[in-house]
Amino acid sequence: MEFDLEYNSERTHLIIPEYGRHIQKLVNHCIAIEDSAERNKMAKAIVDVMGNLQPHLRDVPDFKHKLWDQLFIMADFKLDVDSPYEKLEKEVLQAKPEALEYPKYASKYRYYGNNIQTMINTALTWEEGDARDALYYTIANHMKKCYLNWNKDTVDDAIIFKHLVDLSKGKIDLTNSDEKLSEVKDLLRKRKPASKHNKHSNKHRQKKK
Repeated sequence: MEFDLEYNSERTHLIIPEYGRHIQKLVNHCIAIEDSAERNKMAKAIVDVMGNLQPHLRDVPDFKHKLWDQLFIMADFKLDVDSPYEKLEKEVLQAKPEALEYPKYASKYRYYGNNIQTMINTALTWEEGDARDALYYTIANHMKKCYLNWNKDTVDDAIIFKHLVDLSKGKIDLTNSDEKLSEVKDLLRKRKPASKHNKHSNKHRQKKK
């Protein structure tokens, strides 16, 4: 007894393997149908079967449109039928996406993060006064904290002031100021987890309220 076995390596390539070889054969047969009405009828039937095989697509908005697009893809865009949606073009599908423009940061102080420059630019737009001076020192303290997180356990304030001058292009200069930045222990202080006693006390207070 002899069996005429088919091996996958000898079969035609499946464009969308999720639908299986039988659906692909139906699509190929639909392409070969000469009668336009019969071809359209079979195309709609194939789409219905595809929808039953992929029930998760029913949760996708406009899932019928997706099924029709997949039908044209499996037909290698050789299927001439009337789709209820705009027909997917092969050139559009195979078009290469536009290259993304990745941000380029010229600053050598990357450990301060990208937002620090925005903070500096915003501070420079404020009117001169105590509020702006306070914001300058807030930015400097934030820079010191970032520096400590990524570099060392200690840093001289003069280094932070120098970096602030560079980042602000000389517009913010605190090097001659007598005011000091926050201490290292305060900037790197970690919040202690609440003890069981504190948790119990908080629950007790909430019940009373």
